[in-house]
Amino acid sequence: MPATGRGAAGRSGSDEAPGAGPDREGTELEAETRYEAVVVGGGIIGLSIARELAVQGVGVALLDRDREKGGDATQVAAGMLAPVGEHEFGEESLLPMNLASAELFPGLAEELETATGIEVGYRRQGGLHVALDRDEAAVLERMADLQEASSLEPHRLTPSGAREVEPGLSPSVTSAVLAPGDGAIDPRLFADALEADAATRGATVVRGGSVNALLRDSGDVVGVETTDGPIESEVVIVATGAETGRLDWLEPGELPPVRPVKGQVVELRVGEGAPLCSRPIVTERVYLVPRPDGRLVVGATVEERGWDREVTAGGVHEMLREAYRVLPDLAEASFLGASAGFRPGTPDNLPIVGRTETPGLLLATGHYRNGVLLSPLTGAAVARMVVEGLEVAPGMEAADPGRFEVRAGRT
Repeated sequence: MPATGRGAAGRSGSDEAPGAGPDREGTELEAETRYEAVVVGGGIIGLSIARELAVQGVGVALLDRDREKGGDATQVAAGMLAPVGEHEFGEESLLPMNLASAELFPGLAEELETATGIEVGYRRQGGLHVALDRDEAAVLERMADLQEASSLEPHRLTPSGAREVEPGLSPSVTSAVLAPGDGAIDPRLFADALEADAATRGATVVRGGSVNALLRDSGDVVGVETTDGPIESEVVIVATGAETGRLDWLEPGELPPVRPVKGQVVELRVGEGAPLCSRPIVTERVYLVPRPDGRLVVGATVEERGWDREVTAGGVHEMLREAYRVLPDLAEASFLGASAGFRPGTPDNLPIVGRTETPGLLLATGHYRNGVLLSPLTGAAVARMVVEGLEVAPGMEAADPGRFEVRAGRT
């Protein structure tokens, strides 16, 4: 059902505050008992949707069980915005979405920084992909060929050309490709800014409470039952990341094929003086993403290990070893810590965004390694679905949940 502003469904009802009592942390805003839209999940995807709905004048509440802002994947994301450099074989349907969403970042970052005063660390200097031996050079060459075949215009560089771009590179670099237009953002600051702007625009954000069930009426979803009571809504949008595939308050037929894909990252701090690098640097085995405040995020692992959240010595060792191979000067950097989290993977590596067969229930999940990059497009697409009553997420048609129904022969 289209939403047309706050109206009677916006901020009516009691003053009881699901998830917003005095013992709550994070954003402490009172939730009403009825909204036009409820977003479940407080990572960057959920925050982007809630903010965009608020921009459109929709009465929206965002509910998240975690007290920490940003969600599980957000906390360990490096924040690369790399539609060119991350383009891979077999992901042709993903590329247009990634490119379109990347183009939304400059304006969005400026809007958020102006509105909130939070510097989100957005940079768009290109991403540098380097090879350090013959095998890596062959992989890099195939990547550049794919980019050219997809009209992405990569810039092939010689070793000396690569060191002109990034003087700190190891002499062992044998070849490089600069992916123009790629960039990076600080995911945690980005999440903070999204939440602050959403709240300023009228969205209600409640952290630290849980959804126990969906409210249903003759098969239609009409709200959520929380630990603090029911909240009615014309539409419920599930943006719970890797958890979506195992939510006990969805019916078995409503659970999307989302699985956790473990990732580990290391955070370093560079001393005073020139930074080790000025843009994301990527090898076949590791990526390094600088922050404006002198931090350097190192990541690499993609692990199919279920819900194992342990940070492993082997994972940290591999990341630091491979990072040292490409930027030797990081040996003098301070070690700030390491963490692990879960990306929401899907069978075809495409996100799952759109309406389900259950009226009133939308999904926005399964963004895998592109959650930060795809967040502006996802927010805009879902908001248009709600406001205009669209059946499919515009610009994200390939992400429609119905594709799995078709493959299973259920439609």
